[in-house]
Amino acid sequence: MAEVGFYHLTATPLDRALPKLLERTLQAGQRAVVLAGSEERVQALNGLLWTYEERSWLPHGAARDGFAGDQPIWLTTTQENPNGAEFLFLTDGVAAADLAAWTRVFDLFDGRDDAAVAAARARWKAARDAGHGLSYWRQTDRGGWEKAG
Repeated sequence: MAEVGFYHLTATPLDRALPKLLERTLQAGQRAVVLAGSEERVQALNGLLWTYEERSWLPHGAARDGFAGDQPIWLTTTQENPNGAEFLFLTDGVAAADLAAWTRVFDLFDGRDDAAVAAARARWKAARDAGHGLSYWRQTDRGGWEKAG
């Protein structure tokens, strides 16, 4: 079973929160797949991870770049794991077909969007009913994370 963390974005948008979580993933020696809701989002994230901070970048790739097996972070819109990752990041309300295929799942959702919150609650219930370990992370005013309830 996977450990599924729900990350409630309230202080910063996805494009500011995701790179920091991916930094921590790489620091932990892990690989990640980021599952996005559209090809446009993949391309936006592809550019973002090169430029999200002046002196920072994250090694990554997407289908247009190729060499999936060499990429520590893989950006995609399909249910795949071509880089042998154990961590999955879900964005845009996308659900994973098989949570059990991952060690950790990070479900990031926009807390300022009522529909996104409702959809995250439905994904929480489905993950709980499937027997996965669950945790809920609330974003602090400064953009950090605190584990809640």
